[in-house]
Amino acid sequence: MNVHDSEKIAGILSESGYVHAESVNNADVIVINTCNIREKAGQKFYSELGRLKAVKKNKPHLRIAVAGCIAQQEGADLFKKFPYVDFIFGPQNIDHLQEWIQEDSFRSALGDNPDFHKKTLPVRREGRLRAWVSIMYGCDNFCTYCVVPYTRGRERSRPGAEIYSEISTLAEAGFREITLLGQNVNSYGKNLAGYMDFPDLLRMIHEIEGIQRIRFVTSHPRDLSDKLVNVMKDLPRLCEHIHLPVQSGSDRILHLMNRGYTYEEYRRKIGTLRNAIPGIAVTTDIITGFPGETDEDFQRTLNVLTEIEYDGIFAFKYSERPDTKACNLPGPVEERTKSRRLSEILELQELVTYRKNKALEGEILEVLVEGTSETDSNKLTGRTRTNKIVNFYGDEKDIEKVLYVKIIEARQHSLNGEIYTG
Repeated sequence: MNVHDSEKIAGILSESGYVHAESVNNADVIVINTCNIREKAGQKFYSELGRLKAVKKNKPHLRIAVAGCIAQQEGADLFKKFPYVDFIFGPQNIDHLQEWIQEDSFRSALGDNPDFHKKTLPVRREGRLRAWVSIMYGCDNFCTYCVVPYTRGRERSRPGAEIYSEISTLAEAGFREITLLGQNVNSYGKNLAGYMDFPDLLRMIHEIEGIQRIRFVTSHPRDLSDKLVNVMKDLPRLCEHIHLPVQSGSDRILHLMNRGYTYEEYRRKIGTLRNAIPGIAVTTDIITGFPGETDEDFQRTLNVLTEIEYDGIFAFKYSERPDTKACNLPGPVEERTKSRRLSEILELQELVTYRKNKALEGEILEVLVEGTSETDSNKLTGRTRTNKIVNFYGDEKDIEKVLYVKIIEARQHSLNGEIYTG
């Protein structure tokens, strides 16, 4: 979501006459778009902002803006800590960037912006094949570890007609894959005047000519409905991949996290998905070291990895986030224990991921070719419908095409293949 927010920021700047600078030393305006979902992201931001002090000193006319969740959470304190910052704005106030460009005295935009989800902003997209499209903003779930409801606001869905129009324009421009974005796409439509839920939206988007693949992130397990599963099964342009964060295998920890489901409920929904859509790839998020997590709780999470067998995971050590309820929970887990548990999770998942990739050797898979490989410039790279990276020898004229590729070698985080000529 931050990547797409940055595309909007770049779009506003471009529309205002700015061009992309090759380095900070050549820039007249620098915007740092921040994330505060984990402590490490905040540390990286403060380090980067500290380095800009010398740049600003040597170039007084340079204007520095801080955007995103840290800007929203820190507010005016950022000006006190970093007086060389000129402007701050939160995730739901991106549209105010244009006002700041035109008016030097405009210092911050952090208030509620109830109509932000209805506004169409210019976007300078990264690439010309795959596009992000926001369908909703904010979140109403209030997981006890998460800052999103406090930094991005409450849940608001974009009107379906506007989403349809944006994607139609992307199709006309040659984009072939779109990813729908929301903190919880499964709850799309709850605040719309005319009732349209997420499966309804998917059916409408599926009718747009030119779009070959549709993806979405992120789904909340509690709101994953049978209706959505049936739509995923029925619509051929919907890719066979879902990101469904489990966070923990312990019901006790899930309750403390305010996730709203038990592991057994989660497991049954995975079973429903796999029965309806054989071969679907499932990925997840996991937090370890949550306050009160015992060895038994942790073992339940390890059991999830062996039982579900995810195609991939994003796993993190719990870190306190300001204003969240988890900060006040008893039983903090030692940093050393968190690190050990995270290592165990990652080591186990590496085995599972490689085994699942190995099972694909000899298979012929549909690949949307994105460009040249980052690891070997002589090869092309693309993604399967299940979102696996495939590298193979081919001609640059094949970029942006859909090819069939035979998998000849599994690697830990990618696949090697050869174009299948049948």
